[in-house]
Amino acid sequence: MAMLLLTCLALNASAQKVDPKVMKIHQKGILVDTHNDIISNELITGLDPGKRQITGNFDLFRAKEGGLDAQVFSIWCGEQYGNGKAFAFANREIDSLDALIARYPKEITLVRNSKELKKAVRQKKLAAMIGVEGGHMIEDRLDYIDSLEKRGMRYLTLTWNNSTSWATSARDEVRKNPALQHKGLTDFGRQVVHHLNDLGVMIDLSHPGEQTFYDVLAITTKPVIASHSDAYALNPNQRNLKDDQLKALAKNGGVVFVNFYSSFLDSNYSKKSRPFLRAHRAEMDSLMKVYNDMDLANIRLNELHRAESDQLRPPLSDLIKHIDYIVKLIGVDHVGIGSDFDGAESYPLGMDDVTDYPKITDELLKIGYSKKDIYKILGGNFIRVLKANTGK
Repeated sequence: MAMLLLTCLALNASAQKVDPKVMKIHQKGILVDTHNDIISNELITGLDPGKRQITGNFDLFRAKEGGLDAQVFSIWCGEQYGNGKAFAFANREIDSLDALIARYPKEITLVRNSKELKKAVRQKKLAAMIGVEGGHMIEDRLDYIDSLEKRGMRYLTLTWNNSTSWATSARDEVRKNPALQHKGLTDFGRQVVHHLNDLGVMIDLSHPGEQTFYDVLAITTKPVIASHSDAYALNPNQRNLKDDQLKALAKNGGVVFVNFYSSFLDSNYSKKSRPFLRAHRAEMDSLMKVYNDMDLANIRLNELHRAESDQLRPPLSDLIKHIDYIVKLIGVDHVGIGSDFDGAESYPLGMDDVTDYPKITDELLKIGYSKKDIYKILGGNFIRVLKANTGK
């Protein structure tokens, strides 16, 4: 308990409140975050996001304090589940989200389109949406897409890091996985794209490889998204999008939602982290036994050694640089927020949890962004692309 209290104090000490005038501007916009992994973590930790927490990046109290109006909750499981288990696990996570909404109906509600989202905002409720992160969870079945859409799926990330039998991932394409039987979309993969278009489910291209990316853009009839990615030109990470990809996405009318993860923002982060991980290897092994999840164990390790892990984090300006770079390359109509909160162990200094979103508004104002353009980035662009897919 003492360690948890120290962690809480460290988090509070690092949080610098923005000017009330900035906060007023921030609150007038509709803020949408397209990627948060709290639901996956809740199944492991048992923590209730409806109550104020002193660990992690999200709960309903802090979301309101940060001006968050709409959250797409990631439904995720690793590749180890494979066919036969992944779809069931996805439904188990959606059950968890449904239970959260049932427990706190005055604070949060499930929405499926822009009209319902705006209604939730007027009611001062958090608009909850579902994003399924990994095409392996449909288990090569179109009817499973139908089932997930009926439960509220608003986007499908065609692959996670693992490829499916019908679409290849960025990791596998870059590393030239010898097990790949194809590259890009197969005929069934093209059926998946057409089916998602017909249902009004957004296609998420954050994890798929370049070949899959361009194969999708060649046939989709709706704008696509990249729910949590950054600019490759600033950090050549396989999960970031190259300039030509960003330009193609903009031509399609899509939106890239900028990821807060330190490793995607800062090319030096992974190298700087290695000595830290070596120094705490035994502790990491113990945390793995507790959580049986590498990402969550890493998150907890960084929380327990905040003074050390803070030294590894990039400045907040790195996040702003990625936003500004993409805006200048493809226009302000094609950029949004996709934090990846609760899905990674490290974010820029000062970006500790959902209460820190106003700092983005503050920094964008400082470098000359208009309120109109900031509101597009915060949520306007998401609402546009959601409406373009659902028709309402």
